[in-house]
Amino acid sequence: MNANPPAPRSERFAALALPHLDAAYNLARWLTRNDSDAQDVVQDAYLRAFRAFDGLRGDAMRPWLLAIVRNASLSWLAQRHRGRELSYDEDLHGDKDADGDAAAQALDPQVLLMRAQDKRRLDAAIDSLPLAFREVIVLRELQECSYEEIVRILGVPPGTVMSRLARGRARLLRLLATEAHGSTR
Repeated sequence: MNANPPAPRSERFAALALPHLDAAYNLARWLTRNDSDAQDVVQDAYLRAFRAFDGLRGDAMRPWLLAIVRNASLSWLAQRHRGRELSYDEDLHGDKDADGDAAAQALDPQVLLMRAQDKRRLDAAIDSLPLAFREVIVLRELQECSYEEIVRILGVPPGTVMSRLARGRARLLRLLATEAHGSTR
């Protein structure tokens, strides 16, 4: 008799899925463009994932789970008409220091203002990208998924991922450059 029986299904699911909750929410947030809707999508996606958990093969939980989040987001988008724009949310988009020099930068309001403005510009530029480009940018640049993971999440060939990423980055750079130079093309 085995002294250590296997963990119940719900505990195994929680142990594997919960570490990816932030990534799931971030992807849903960028695709739905709304905090509340992203929370609903993630809840739905995690429920779907739990129901399908026994079908997971291997240990690739993150791409499998993000694919479910993506599909739940796309289903949500198909069911609802998105006509409203989202304003800047300080809690969601607030400037977080990655340098480790928070104390020095916190003392300079001009630096903080410039960083917050840059963050808003970048967020707005990403948000304005078409969905196909926005999702690959978010998965690669913000979620730091590998190309292989993106292929698995989106279910498209590697060349398509690379093409969308290159075209998305180019559009993003054009948008930011146009805004920086005050041009209106």
